[in-house]
Amino acid sequence: MKRLPVPASILLPPRWRRHATALAAIIAVSALIVCERTAQGPIQGGDRTRYHDRTFRVVHVVDGDTLDIDAPDADKPKTRIRLWGVDTPELARGGRPEMHFAKAAKEFAEQTLKGKEVNVVLVPEKTRDKYGRLLAYIFCERGGRMFNEMLLEEGFAYADPRFAHPYKKQFESTENRARKSNVGLWSGLTLDQMPAWKQRRQHQAP
Repeated sequence: MKRLPVPASILLPPRWRRHATALAAIIAVSALIVCERTAQGPIQGGDRTRYHDRTFRVVHVVDGDTLDIDAPDADKPKTRIRLWGVDTPELARGGRPEMHFAKAAKEFAEQTLKGKEVNVVLVPEKTRDKYGRLLAYIFCERGGRMFNEMLLEEGFAYADPRFAHPYKKQFESTENRARKSNVGLWSGLTLDQMPAWKQRRQHQAP
């Protein structure tokens, strides 16, 4: 498989405004945001400085789409990452039953990532989810294959179109290919085995 190109919108920093008055306003607003957010953890600009296009070691795999890297995050010794644009089946947790292919997805993530060095790439506009987890694309090595995409190719995850991101259309195409080939979880999959959000979308499909 060819490596996916990294969109310029991810790699390139935003342009600074040239007008001094506008720049002064930005600085003032930024200062206010820092004051308001200090007690709530890192802001997005800080995330980009600390994590974007840097290499870290994966120290723990929570499930197929969630992992911890060896970087402190505020008062936590590790940073938890939620993979952008994909959704793997949920493991049994909090009284919820285990979903179809959940263990297989986690095992694939552990075999591929645990103890390995990975390159973390962020989207400038959104670096955290509502639970405070870092949202990222993970590359198995700098310039190598993207793990988010690998999950879809091998049938361990669904492309999650609920949030816009640079690889949204690419991920949907990859899912369609895996589905047509009956790869991984798609082999014999029934509607009731899908996550609730996917079931709703299937019902809405023409």
